[in-house]
Amino acid sequence: DVGEIYSRLLDHRPVIQGEIRYFVKEFEEKRGLRELRVLENLKNTIYETNENILPKCEQSMHDNLNEVLKRLQASNDMIHRLQEREHEERKLQADKLMAGEGKHIAHWKTFMKEQQNKQAEVDEEHRKAMERLKEQYSEMEKELAKYVSF
Repeated sequence: DVGEIYSRLLDHRPVIQGEIRYFVKEFEEKRGLRELRVLENLKNTIYETNENILPKCEQSMHDNLNEVLKRLQASNDMIHRLQEREHEERKLQADKLMAGEGKHIAHWKTFMKEQQNKQAEVDEEHRKAMERLKEQYSEMEKELAKYVSF
């Protein structure tokens, strides 16, 4: 009797085994078929992708990349030509500036020589005027000396 009471109260293995059998049966019958269908759909999708979509995508990508590469090369060539033109333009401007600077320097030297010549002329005129004034004052002193003796 004790063994029977023990098995009914404390031994849960028969109940657990029944639940396990029920769970496995439900999983295998119901979910198993659903999982099988999902896996079959995935397999078909992967096959379709590998056989049809992937080659089309590769071809489209190859065509588009070739077009993009051609456009990039054309753009690169145009930019290179623009840079060359800009470089030539800068060189011409620098040459013009150097020629203009040379002309300005020559003009400045000529101007300075003219100024020195004019300065020399003015100095000479000043010297002559000073000599005339000295002569005039010395004659005036002589004249004044005549009148002082009165």
